[in-house]
Amino acid sequence: MPSLVVRMLRHGRLGDGLSVLDLGTGSGGLTAYAARRVGDQHVTSLDVDSHLTGAAGERLARLGIHPRFVTANATEHVPGTYDRIVSTVGLPAGPGLRPVLAALAPGGRIATTLGRTCLIVTGWKHTNGEVVGRVEGDMAGFMVTRSGDDYPPEHTELFAAARSTEGEEVSTGRYPVVDVANAWELRSMLELVVPGVEVAYKELDDQIRTSWLVHPDGSWARASAEWTDPPEVHQSGPQKLWTVLERIRNRLNVEGSLPLLGAQVRISQDGVCHFCRGGWSASLGDAG
Repeated sequence: MPSLVVRMLRHGRLGDGLSVLDLGTGSGGLTAYAARRVGDQHVTSLDVDSHLTGAAGERLARLGIHPRFVTANATEHVPGTYDRIVSTVGLPAGPGLRPVLAALAPGGRIATTLGRTCLIVTGWKHTNGEVVGRVEGDMAGFMVTRSGDDYPPEHTELFAAARSTEGEEVSTGRYPVVDVANAWELRSMLELVVPGVEVAYKELDDQIRTSWLVHPDGSWARASAEWTDPPEVHQSGPQKLWTVLERIRNRLNVEGSLPLLGAQVRISQDGVCHFCRGGWSASLGDAG
């Protein structure tokens, strides 16, 4: 989506003579736009997949654009220092964010989403190493970072249990089944409340809608119903994930919004993201 790429660049606030890191090369579109804006000698594009960096380099060279391409795992090491970092992958809060923060020059600015959320976080790096900024008023959905050429299957056994097993707790849900992945505010708030949740959704021709939630601690939930009927909910494990989701949905209904967009953000040197807005606060990421 070219419009989304342009929005991310605008959030990055590029300027003449500033060095720019495009984190997540993809097809090379953002790299090309940035190179046209500040000059290709000031732009570096990084991706974990050597096929993507190589193909993008050839593609842009045919257009007369010659930025620097780097193949590296950004959650482990980011070579160089940059005045602006614009990420079109969902970066993990915590230790996986540290190499990116270290590559941001003091006084520099980052624009990124966080893994499993659709929150666009922007901020300026202070001399103490922290990044201070905000959650922007618009949202974006990007894939999470990966460490190899493809994404390994995650929580296969848990999803299998969630699809076919009787839950330890069976109840009737309060709200209709929702496709959590595409309900961006709900998905983002769920990640802040219960970090690490993975989601899935399916809608059949007979209008039976089913949503699944799983968590690495062994918790899972399944909610199924015909269209907007109250769903039958199965839950197991130490956390009742559908109950957590319904509390978030209740807050959204009662207050009309969630306290995410416009929240203040402070990212400490250890990669932990601290959010606050009014009387609400939350943290995302493990200091390790």
